[in-house]
Amino acid sequence: MSDMAMLRIGILIAGAILIAAIIFFGRPKKPSQGRRLEPTERDNARVEPSLATDETAYETDRDYSGDDVSQPELGLAGGTPTAADSHLGKRATQDFDKIVSLYVAARAGQVLRGEDIVVAAEKTGLIFGHMNVFHRLIEGHPERGPIFSMANIMQPGSFDMANIREMETPAIAFFLTLPAPVSALEAWEKLLPNVERMAELLNGVVLDDSRNTLGRQRIQHIREELRAYDRQHEAPPLTKPPRW
Repeated sequence: MSDMAMLRIGILIAGAILIAAIIFFGRPKKPSQGRRLEPTERDNARVEPSLATDETAYETDRDYSGDDVSQPELGLAGGTPTAADSHLGKRATQDFDKIVSLYVAARAGQVLRGEDIVVAAEKTGLIFGHMNVFHRLIEGHPERGPIFSMANIMQPGSFDMANIREMETPAIAFFLTLPAPVSALEAWEKLLPNVERMAELLNGVVLDDSRNTLGRQRIQHIREELRAYDRQHEAPPLTKPPRW
C-alpha cells in the first residue's frame, strides 16, 4: 500500500475520532451508567493509523501575515509547555450543524514533528487550550469560543505537551464547527490562510475533507457552500405591525 493511501486511511479514521470528540466534549455530561473505562482501557480500544518514521525539515523564520492574536507563550525553549487555560477554545454553545475540515499532511516519506507544529502554531496565532488542541479565537473575546481548531490526526487527537518533542504525526487536522462566533464565510477566510501558512512553515501539503490536494475549484465550491449557509441562517426580517 502506498504512503498516500495509508495517509488517507489514517486521516479518515482521525476524522471520525475528531467528530466524536467534538460531539462528546461539546455537550453536557450525562450521569454515568455502568462501569466506566479507565484511560488505558479506552486508548487500547482505539485503532491507530500507521505512522512514517522519516524526519521532516522546513523553515520557520517568517512571521504569519494574518491578523495578530495575543496568546500565552508556550515556552518550548525554557521548559515543558502547558495550556494556560483549559477553557480557552471551548465552544460557547453545544449545538452545531456543520463541520468544515482541512488537513496539513507531511510529504511522502516525511512526518510532522510536534515541536515544529507548536512553533508554527504560535507564528500563525493559534492558542493551546480546551481538549489539549489549538484554537483560533476572536481577539479580545475568547469567551465566544473558537473560530476553528487544530488537532492531531493520531489518536486521541490531542497534543501531549509533556512529550511534544518526541511527537511525530503524518498530518494535522483543522476544523471549524458551525455556527461559529463569526459568519461561516468569515470563519473560512480566516481558516484558509492559516492552514496554507502552516503548510508552508511545515513543508507540508494542504488536503481537503476528501483527502485530496486542495485546489482552486474546491476552494470556490466551499466558499459558495458557506455563503449559502450564511444566507440560510440569517435572522428573519422583523414583521411590521399591521396598519389599522
